[in-house]
Amino acid sequence: MNDYDFGNLLCELRTKSKLTQSELAIKLGVTNKAISKWENGKAKPNTDTLKKISILFNVPIEKLLQLKTEQKKEIIKIVITGGPCAGKTTAMSWIQNAFTDLGYHVIFVPECATELITAGISGITCNSVVDFQTALMKLQLEREGIYEEAAKTSKNKKILIFCDRGIMDSKAYLSNLEFSTILNELNKNEIELRDNYDAVFHLVTAAKGAEEFYTTENNSARSETVKEAILSDDKLINVWNGHPHFRVIDNSTNFDNKMKKLIKEISLFLGEPEPYEIERKFLIEYPDINWLNKNCKKLQIIQTYLNSNNDEEIRVRQRGIDGNYIYTKTIKKNINNLKRIEIEKRLSKDEYLSLLMNADITKQQIRKTRYCLIYKNQYFEIDIYPFWNDKAIVEIELNNENQEITFPDKLKVIKEVTDDVNYKNSSLANIDRK
Repeated sequence: MNDYDFGNLLCELRTKSKLTQSELAIKLGVTNKAISKWENGKAKPNTDTLKKISILFNVPIEKLLQLKTEQKKEIIKIVITGGPCAGKTTAMSWIQNAFTDLGYHVIFVPECATELITAGISGITCNSVVDFQTALMKLQLEREGIYEEAAKTSKNKKILIFCDRGIMDSKAYLSNLEFSTILNELNKNEIELRDNYDAVFHLVTAAKGAEEFYTTENNSARSETVKEAILSDDKLINVWNGHPHFRVIDNSTNFDNKMKKLIKEISLFLGEPEPYEIERKFLIEYPDINWLNKNCKKLQIIQTYLNSNNDEEIRVRQRGIDGNYIYTKTIKKNINNLKRIEIEKRLSKDEYLSLLMNADITKQQIRKTRYCLIYKNQYFEIDIYPFWNDKAIVEIELNNENQEITFPDKLKVIKEVTDDVNYKNSSLANIDRK
């Protein structure tokens, strides 16, 4: 996996010295692409070149060597959630086998709700559902923290933590007011809790599309009827809506293929063998904002493009709402019109602000309001730009290039613009955009 520590330092040193990548390449006797790869964390210079960098920027060679040779432990935390009788228990076995074979240390955080219920603690035994969910969320936070700390001691450098349900599942059983009350008690916000996970995969209940296999006999904590299971599944999908890497695994195939699809989706997210993103983009008529507000999760995005080579796009992004944000750095490289390699890294606020110093001054910041919509197990992202009042953009990520798309009636498609460079965010960011 990529290590950005050396790249970030080199970029900072170059920027402070007011050197372009081309100018630094000439001074070091290397190519522009070499500088780009070093700054992006894709490669690192040899010892002779490190000595030149040390002299050029007056940085101790020991510091550069430490950053060069240090292997950074990578811990990725993923939620496997879903409605009742969705196959989560079996999924964990498939995950263990698939990703252990790929060299990962796989760690599982057990479902906290089942632990409490089987121990005799539930919404019935507590004074209220709020009391039970408060206890559950506190246990979930503590449990995940302990597992993450233990993971840091692993000898393996590639670690996957799979949570059997995530903390946002609790919201499905609470009113908005009740959930807000618990958040205040925990001193947390929804963006922080939801986006603390790197990815979320929802397995649809067997009650939707595979009713003959729905049962409550294999889980003592499960008591829902088919109708209740469907309602619970819908609520769980809704509470995770807005997460940047959220996928719904339905029952359109048999169970084994459902598990294979889950493994494939996780593999694509991890970049095994390459982190491909398959996306289609459409220009639509300006949508009904009132309808979006009622049916979608709303976010504010500020996107800034950084200096990069022609064959790559590097951006940093602030994403969230009401003062609660997460920060990411994304590197994209096109494979074809639909498929591209995408590498994303979570940033601290300080890292984000530091990288803004390397902003591409030929482009303006993109500010947009994003509405996330789940419709027929498809995840749409509808972007409203302040400079348009007659049109908008909708994007959908696919699991294969031939996947069919079903649009809601409220979204009126003008045309597909997947391969139209004029509608890329990087084009819309051009200062001379008309």
